[in-house]
Amino acid sequence: MVAMNELILGGARSGKSRHAEQRALESGLRVVYVATAESRDGEMARRIAHHRERRPADWGCVEEPLHLSARLRELAAPDTCLLVDCLTLWLSNLLFAGRAAAQAEAGEAVDCPLFAGETAALIETLPQLPGRIILVSNEVGWGIVPMHPVSRLFADEQGRLNQRVAAVCDQVTLVAAGLPLTLKAAPARA
Repeated sequence: MVAMNELILGGARSGKSRHAEQRALESGLRVVYVATAESRDGEMARRIAHHRERRPADWGCVEEPLHLSARLRELAAPDTCLLVDCLTLWLSNLLFAGRAAAQAEAGEAVDCPLFAGETAALIETLPQLPGRIILVSNEVGWGIVPMHPVSRLFADEQGRLNQRVAAVCDQVTLVAAGLPLTLKAAPARA
């Protein structure tokens, strides 16, 4: 199996996770679901349970809220498809864990080594990994500019992260209303 990275983008409840799960099934590889969400309230716990119930029982599952590139290096293998769901929650975790959100809230310049280091590590790591990597992320840039400083920081950084990940992925798909639209097609393999 030749290594391949794919980014699947979409809005909330667009069908992006379901599409990513289907792509993982179609890979024919052993699948490991890499969850970035943290269950901090009842509503998020229900969302996590819904995703868990939908996945095949033979899929592995690991949780990684912060150090994604290190976990991907640990898990990636030629016979494995890693499904990362999702970069949006991972970014949020980084912004709050690394104090970037607090700096934005206070009107300070954002200087967050955790955020900068982890996002740079992901971009550097992805092209080097064996097997198949499918990453899910929200497309948040089609709405209005948020009024709150933390929300503006998040929207800006999510857009930048999506661009950087898309640049190092072989394939990029946008899902809207459950329908996939190929934005960047994987090159044909001989």
